[in-house]
Amino acid sequence: MPWTTRSGSGSRCWRTSCAALEVLQARHPLLRVAISGDDGGAPTAFRPLAGQPIPLRYVQVPAAAPDADTRWEHEVDEHELAEGIDWRTGPLLRAVAITREGAERAEDVHDLLLTTSHCIADGMTGLSLLREWADIAAQLTDGQEPATTSRRALPAAEDLLPRHLRGQAGDSALAALMRRDEEQRGRLRPRRITPSQPVPFPLRRTRMVHRSLTIEELRLLVRACRRHDATVHGALAAAMVTAVAQETGAQQPTHFSIGSPLDFRSDLDLAVSHDEVGSYAASLPTHVRYQPGAPLWGMARAISQDLADRRQREEHLALVNLLDQAGPKTSADGEAFMRYMDEPGPLNLTLSNLGRHDFPDRMGPWRMSDTQLVAGISVTGAIVATAITTHGQLAWNFSYVDGIVPTPRAHAFADASLQALRSAISSDAPGTPGIPDTGH
Repeated sequence: MPWTTRSGSGSRCWRTSCAALEVLQARHPLLRVAISGDDGGAPTAFRPLAGQPIPLRYVQVPAAAPDADTRWEHEVDEHELAEGIDWRTGPLLRAVAITREGAERAEDVHDLLLTTSHCIADGMTGLSLLREWADIAAQLTDGQEPATTSRRALPAAEDLLPRHLRGQAGDSALAALMRRDEEQRGRLRPRRITPSQPVPFPLRRTRMVHRSLTIEELRLLVRACRRHDATVHGALAAAMVTAVAQETGAQQPTHFSIGSPLDFRSDLDLAVSHDEVGSYAASLPTHVRYQPGAPLWGMARAISQDLADRRQREEHLALVNLLDQAGPKTSADGEAFMRYMDEPGPLNLTLSNLGRHDFPDRMGPWRMSDTQLVAGISVTGAIVATAITTHGQLAWNFSYVDGIVPTPRAHAFADASLQALRSAISSDAPGTPGIPDTGH
């Protein structure tokens, strides 16, 4: 999230950012934990920390630097995605403040980066924390004293599910879901991204490709989605499936799998707000039929409807029990589970679209101009794209596991996805304007 201030305020930016992180950490219990457990079979659990601040790295970029406007991409790709968070020592997040110096009387621009572990945060939590960090910093700059009262500590997501999805009933719902998905995969035989080469788990490394839609392209996209009864998420996912299908040279109608994380905060018995820290998204696979030469909109509509139907059937909630029932109990017995998810598992292509977010254009003395979201890929998966619409633009970032998807192939995939979407919206006939849900 970039903010803009007057020149000469780089050191002040660092001091303010550091103080704001202290307030942020005091407010949220999960920002004050590490994870206990070892490879010898001990169960894992959150372990409270005391006196261990959120690490803040400061980067100062000269105005004349050739990468001044895109330095955040370098920091994310070369550092934040490359260097893991030590879950044993905690805390489970860290921060970066980048100052791009203004030339002469021009303004400085500051980029704030937050990197969080998926153990405590999904994309929605990451965005909420980023906004709260900036808001606290704005209050401090204005001479205010932000509240530091700690919020409630929440139970595990499984313990917050509706009663009809807990215990034996929850086990039965999960088993029925897994049987349906297995039957569907056996019948449709959906294809996944083919790895260019195997990469052992310990050597896997996420990289990123940044792409975006202009304000005009976004306007055309939402109008086209309205006409074709599809969500923006469905259109983006269909474009990614098109890119995979074209890469494989599919000449006949073929099914492909793409995953979509669904937020379930509002579906819990004890509703969780978006500004409470935690991971509250479950990924469901959609097996969509690609037909060479057919318009993209049929796939977009099918993906949109599939996700709506599965949410209505509460399949995303049933899936929350998966790790508790079928996942590894300790880090020592996790490799077999990871290998299953990685090789014959349901998908290795995912789109996480957080939809529209109305981040303010101003916070205190700062003008806010842009917000990005980038996903680190766990030991399962090949490509995960993230999308978010803020400040009138749609940011579309593609994460990939280097080697499984080499860098040239990842860039070609991102470009092909963007081209498929642009072709679909440019060839679509004008119609009645409207803004559909930009999420699922």
